[in-house]
Amino acid sequence: MSVARTVELFSKIPDGKSFQAGEIIFSEGDSGTEMYGIIEGTVAMQVNGKTVETINAGDVFGEGALVHSDKLRRSTALAQTACQLAVLDEERFKFLITNTPMFAIEVMRSYSDRLRRFKHPEIN
Repeated sequence: MSVARTVELFSKIPDGKSFQAGEIIFSEGDSGTEMYGIIEGTVAMQVNGKTVETINAGDVFGEGALVHSDKLRRSTALAQTACQLAVLDEERFKFLITNTPMFAIEVMRSYSDRLRRFKHPEIN
């Protein structure tokens, strides 16, 4: 299962959201109750006002707030282009983790890859 397929698992949920270029999806320090999958568009992930990564359609983000006890966002997500996002709340996230083990693995892989790229930008 690929990350794109992972996004597909929850892209049919009716709670999708649209953002215009330049809109903030969430801010560093916010309490997080949802994660997102990019259906269309590009999102810049920023820490302390600096873009640390740009992610595209087929990737997921925001999962960190669902797995940490303090639920705080550690980055700001900014729509670089018009974006259509699939939204997954904590209850649905736990359901998919429980019932679709490959979903859990792909979300962990995405999270791990993002951390690796942040700590070691030379890794692709």
